[in-house]
Amino acid sequence: MSLLPRCPPSFGPFDPLGELFVRVFNHAMRGQNLSAALAPLDGKRIRIQLTGAPLQLNLCIAGDRLKVAPARDAAHVTVRGRLADFVRLASRAEDPDTLFFQRRLSLEGETETGLAIKNALDALDWDWRRHCEAILPPGAAQLLRALSARLPRPALSPLRRHRAPR
Repeated sequence: MSLLPRCPPSFGPFDPLGELFVRVFNHAMRGQNLSAALAPLDGKRIRIQLTGAPLQLNLCIAGDRLKVAPARDAAHVTVRGRLADFVRLASRAEDPDTLFFQRRLSLEGETETGLAIKNALDALDWDWRRHCEAILPPGAAQLLRALSARLPRPALSPLRRHRAPR
């Protein structure tokens, strides 16, 4: 028996978790070559749902940035998975194709949009830890380092194998 509510909590028109995610993502993407990949996705809405927890993010692509989208708006794409698998995706500890093919992350909605989003994220070469450490208070940065150190890391990431040297 779970003590968590079945439905995501409602904060009315203000979504503090969504706002935090959008601010961190947009900050982390500063200086990244994301504009060209996101341009054709302008206006698309994405819902990220965590399985096993009553949390979801409703996002909208606006140019080369993300915005919080109202929960009542239908999403073009919904991505579902466990928090640990989203962390593995964001930290590049695992290849996105592996997470989707093993059905640890699932995609529903417009297949073309979902594939374009996955390819845009896959094409990025960023360091999430460095970006998060730059914007988080020292205690939170230490917690992030400790949590990410517990994630299993493959000896050679499939993403790194396919990248051309710079």
